[in-house]
Amino acid sequence: MNTLTTAPVSTLLTRLFAQAEAADAGIRAEYASLSPEARASALNRANSNYRAFYSQAKNMYLPVSAETGTLLYMLARTSRARSIVEFGTSFGISTVHLAAALKDNGGGRLIGSEFEPSKAAQARENLKAAGLSDLVEIREGDALESLARDLPDSIDLVLLDGAKVLYPRILALLEPRLSPGALVVADNADHNPEFLANIRAAGSGYLSVPFASDVEVSMRVAGA
Repeated sequence: MNTLTTAPVSTLLTRLFAQAEAADAGIRAEYASLSPEARASALNRANSNYRAFYSQAKNMYLPVSAETGTLLYMLARTSRARSIVEFGTSFGISTVHLAAALKDNGGGRLIGSEFEPSKAAQARENLKAAGLSDLVEIREGDALESLARDLPDSIDLVLLDGAKVLYPRILALLEPRLSPGALVVADNADHNPEFLANIRAAGSGYLSVPFASDVEVSMRVAGA
């Protein structure tokens, strides 16, 4: 038994994933029907004005997959993470997975960031329902500002799951505080080829591998 697979967390996640599937089904079907060129154009529009995109997407969950959620829990547990930063909280599905790991690790702190205030408010309610509120602080607004202050001296795990165009800049904000061996998980990393190329490059300071088709898992190399 652990926090992730027992109530109230397990029942909450089942409900949230079902809600996400229903809320996002239309946009997923539309995106799947696009040609490769049209998909690239849509991504470029989202990247060029991420503020407008995420304001328009305030009712969309855009969650990690159930498999990625389980991966996040496992990585946080096996690394004994006590300090986690999340870029892109949305309704808090990934946050619940990570906070459950912190609880099972004996405690810690998760700092989340969410651009849309209504999503942040609902994420807090979901964390309350999960019994994990005491482990999480969700900061509202642009993460380039909210994650540029009052961070822990040492960060054990980072989840990148907000605007893909910002992945390099968010990581640069956090990088000076990453502990040796810290893990960086980037969801939908394939949407930012430049980020992928940089973090995989020799001499980047990371060891990096893909997980499934859309997640990159990287480890900060000691002494980098």
